Amino acid sequence: MTRRKRLLMGLLIASAVLLVGYGAAYVSSGEVRYLSTAGLEEMRILSKRVPIDHLASDPKTPEDLRARAKLVLAVRRFAVTDEGLDAKATYTTYSDVGRDTLLLVLTASPKDCICPVTWHYPIVGSVPYRGFFKFDDAVDAAGQYAAKGYDVNLRPSAAFSTLGWFNDPLLSTAIMSDSVELAALVFHEIAHNTLWVKGATAFNESFAQWVGYRSAEDFFTSRNDTAMVNLARGRWHDEHVLGDYYRLLIRRLDSLYALKLPPAGNDSGRAVIARWSRDTLATGFGPQLWTYSIGNVKERPINNAALIGVRLYRTNLELFDAWDAANDHDLARAVYRLKELLKGARGDQAFKRMAAILHMTPADSLTGDAATAN
Repeated sequence: MTRRKRLLMGLLIASAVLLVGYGAAYVSSGEVRYLSTAGLEEMRILSKRVPIDHLASDPKTPEDLRARAKLVLAVRRFAVTDEGLDAKATYTTYSDVGRDTLLLVLTASPKDCICPVTWHYPIVGSVPYRGFFKFDDAVDAAGQYAAKGYDVNLRPSAAFSTLGWFNDPLLSTAIMSDSVELAALVFHEIAHNTLWVKGATAFNESFAQWVGYRSAEDFFTSRNDTAMVNLARGRWHDEHVLGDYYRLLIRRLDSLYALKLPPAGNDSGRAVIARWSRDTLATGFGPQLWTYSIGNVKERPINNAALIGVRLYRTNLELFDAWDAANDHDLARAVYRLKELLKGARGDQAFKRMAAILHMTPADSLTGDAATAN
């Protein structure tokens, strides 16, 4: 029996034991059903893994996929040898999930407060989102929160990280034509292996965004690919622009919600702010973007849950730039020192420790980790 088959058999046996042991709980507990479904889906993905180096060297591999596989291998090497990141076994394999969307991510929030519903998981702690591999399950969960009067948002995700606990494969849903985005994705997920603060989702995701685009810039600089270097810098610039836009929008909403208006008054205020946000994006922030195109901006209803999602990856980005500068733009050194600084940190302590060392005041009070009643 091959090593791969032994591993798969072990996973199947372990899952069978879990299912037998939790049989009664499965019937009565939605949480156990959710975890069981996620575990079985992870098994399915892991069972279809193919070594990326085989894809990169096999002449039978489609040319575009072979090129992407070579790029991923080069990015992984650079992450370890030049950026000092802990790649572990992340993206040494590839898995075709057989569909366009890997999973749907749910966020939920009351309509009168940007206060995310949180879910608690082993290892990672509390996070303000929940992923669903099954479309119907995602829609059903969103519907339950909507029925309680919450704002809800479902967004597709092409990748996820198990923080190095499994050999996370590169998924077919994450293969894209943009080399910068693919490189940034690989660096992003490897960044999660390198540093993860429990209960600090906004910090973790914003940190990984910083590492993703900064490492992509370093990587393409090492290849003397000026066009890709400029694109990576442009993407990071645009993340800042969008971060500033959403910061202003959320501050306006926070001021509205502080008034504690009745539902009708709160809805009217949200409608006014929605019109302001459309005009501000179209005329104020949209023209500042270098690489993203916002197209014809249409008025959209305010959705607190959607705002939580977009802010998670753009919180206090100026702290990471300042940390980068304080470490002479040496990313390996910057990440190492940040890991040392944040040993034992949890939740809001991550941003607070950074800000204290840098003698800065965080621009964002929203961390994405505030809890509400589920």
